[in-house]
Amino acid sequence: MADKILLEIVTPEKKLLSEEVDIVVAPGEEGEFGALPNHIPFLSKLRVGELRYRKGTTTTHVAIMGGYAEVLPDQVTVLASAAEEAAHIDVVRAKAARERAERRLKEAKDRYEFAVAEAALQRALARLRIAEKK
Repeated sequence: MADKILLEIVTPEKKLLSEEVDIVVAPGEEGEFGALPNHIPFLSKLRVGELRYRKGTTTTHVAIMGGYAEVLPDQVTVLASAAEEAAHIDVVRAKAARERAERRLKEAKDRYEFAVAEAALQRALARLRIAEKK
């Protein structure tokens, strides 16, 4: 029985992470889920939010901008639209993005513009929440 699970996080630009970890907790579309070694296989759509994983006593936080997760007994593969580890988030840029999104929300002329601005705001807020956990 394995005591680790391989976590791979892949974005269109690069493989962000490939590491054996103790547990993965991700923001599933239907709610947060955790995966331990020997977990039953499943697929989940991911929402914008926080993915975290623990290796030993160290917990690492990653901002996930949506995507999909495949959970297998020995591996979790995350295919994310974008992902950033807390240590790499530019807080100044994330705050500017939040301000732009809030302004666009107020100025939205239709439901489409509102939805686009709301999605941008959620991404900026997720980055800021994760950056606080550096």
